[in-house]
Amino acid sequence: MKAKKLAVLLVEDSLADARLILEVFKEENVNAEISVVRDGEEAMEFLEKRNEFEKVDTPNLILLDLNLPKKDGREVLSEIKQNPHLNGIPVIVLTTSQSEDDVANCYKLQASCFVTKPIDLDRFVGVIRSLDEFWFSAVKFPPEPKTC
Repeated sequence: MKAKKLAVLLVEDSLADARLILEVFKEENVNAEISVVRDGEEAMEFLEKRNEFEKVDTPNLILLDLNLPKKDGREVLSEIKQNPHLNGIPVIVLTTSQSEDDVANCYKLQASCFVTKPIDLDRFVGVIRSLDEFWFSAVKFPPEPKTC
């Protein structure tokens, strides 16, 4: 019996990074349905099932860039963790930031992990593959989140 597909929300404003992440997950046969949004406001609309996102599945996992237009990832992370309907969803911060303050603040805001995106393409692909190996193969997720 095949495991149910995970619902994953990728919050990424870089089209190139989003395409690469999706391509690596496809090559690795990740058992996930991945939705992509491009800014922080759209991420919150998705998570709160507002506007065009009324019928989306609540994600089991969120991949969150920090440096987003409209509402940055730090604000999105804070809002997720303050919302009782969303705060149990693991959030992987996936960013180019190497700031020690960002690392510390994201963990204070209860990020599940902080991953810096390498600039080198091969290393970037390796990081995405390691996310696959850990998060999609080893981790047990909580039951389906309650809807808002």
